[in-house]
Amino acid sequence: MKIEQIYTGCLAQGAYYIESEGEAAIIDPLREVQPYIKKAKEDRATIKYIFETHFHADFVSGHVTLSKETGAPIVYGPTAKPSFDAIIAEDGQEFKLGKITITAMHTPGHTMESTTYLLKDENGKDHAIFSGDTLFLGDVGRPDLAQKAAHMTQEELAGTLFDSLRNKIMPLADDVIVYPAHGAGSACGKNMMKETVDTLGNQKKMNYALRADMTRDEFIEEVTEGLLPPPQYFPLNVKMNKEGYEDIDKILERGTQALSPEAFETAANETGAIVLDVRHQDEFAKGHVPRSIFIGLDGSFAPWVGALVADVKQPILLVTPEGREEETITRLSRVGFDKTLGYLKGGIEAWKKARKEVDTVDSVNAEALKALVDKGVPVYDVRKESEFKAEHVEDAHLTPLDFINNHMAEFPEQETFYVHCAGGYRSMIASSILKSRGIHNLVDVTGGFADIKNAGIPVTDYVCPTTLK
Repeated sequence: MKIEQIYTGCLAQGAYYIESEGEAAIIDPLREVQPYIKKAKEDRATIKYIFETHFHADFVSGHVTLSKETGAPIVYGPTAKPSFDAIIAEDGQEFKLGKITITAMHTPGHTMESTTYLLKDENGKDHAIFSGDTLFLGDVGRPDLAQKAAHMTQEELAGTLFDSLRNKIMPLADDVIVYPAHGAGSACGKNMMKETVDTLGNQKKMNYALRADMTRDEFIEEVTEGLLPPPQYFPLNVKMNKEGYEDIDKILERGTQALSPEAFETAANETGAIVLDVRHQDEFAKGHVPRSIFIGLDGSFAPWVGALVADVKQPILLVTPEGREEETITRLSRVGFDKTLGYLKGGIEAWKKARKEVDTVDSVNAEALKALVDKGVPVYDVRKESEFKAEHVEDAHLTPLDFINNHMAEFPEQETFYVHCAGGYRSMIASSILKSRGIHNLVDVTGGFADIKNAGIPVTDYVCPTTLK
């Protein structure tokens, strides 16, 4: 028996390859399916099943393409209603894979079709669970994403999740291995551990949601507390996972069109495409196509695209590091952005040689900011609210990147202001968005809050406001 976790850090997502006696199964595959086919070929195995734990919201799964390529059936849990052929497993239904057995355990709550797959070894012993978004390490799946589809409140879904955990998962032995669909950094939970594999016994000790003495009401309150609005692309990805999607080969063929500066500019003007620049933030600051948006490949690229670009049908034109065009298009497609029209051939240097207009982002380091803060310049912090509450520059304004569109009116119209995040990645995204909206009186702080603290700029923790009576 072989179990391999295929973890994609950008999405904080775990897919799984399982093989026994020449038969293989894939659980929650990514959209580009060739790596799974290659693994099976290397093992001289046939992919027999494609298991989906639920209709994913944060990425487009590879189930449809993988089934088309291999002939393996797609398996969902009870109540799932996809638009394509699939096995809708009954609760407790068993699937043989070589000498092992995989049992579908219906565990609704995160979504109503959510299913945990229990793997029993060749001796019939419970060995592992593939828990999808039902159980994470340190957390459980958020119960607010499926409210509309389930015609239930988030509190009702949370109560359903409580029952699933108590009745299906917690009775399992402590030595059962937990393989979740996501780890720290995913928007599908709020308190996940950085580890990606653990035992159920340790989770019973460490996971707040699995406390033995926890009441149903306590669970509902704690699981629903502090939930931020989900990214805008989540419902669109659910729709694609339910209804199917275009093959990634066609998306790559369309997206890898090398465009001259003139053709690139024409395409941007005629299609209304966003120009997405995925180079390093320092390169973007030195020179970029005016009104382009920076979201660097070497960060949480796909989730930030999903969070900040409202429509997956939005046409996109790319400025990429040389040789990373296909990688960029693939990673966009993982979150459903399939309308890449091409990339700038020769990059920004070709744009400059064509004597096209180039924009820049003014920057200062933390040492330079220190003297300016003493003079009372406005500072805008685009980190998450939780980061801001832990510690922030005195008198700084909180304008989280996730919701920057809601804060546009708060930025000064003429006075120069300074933007920072934790390390410099998010602040450059914010700066590019502001400049694309015509706000140019900004300066990016390189190095972010880490350098700000080291520079000795006064910081403070969050002070809860009080109401005077």
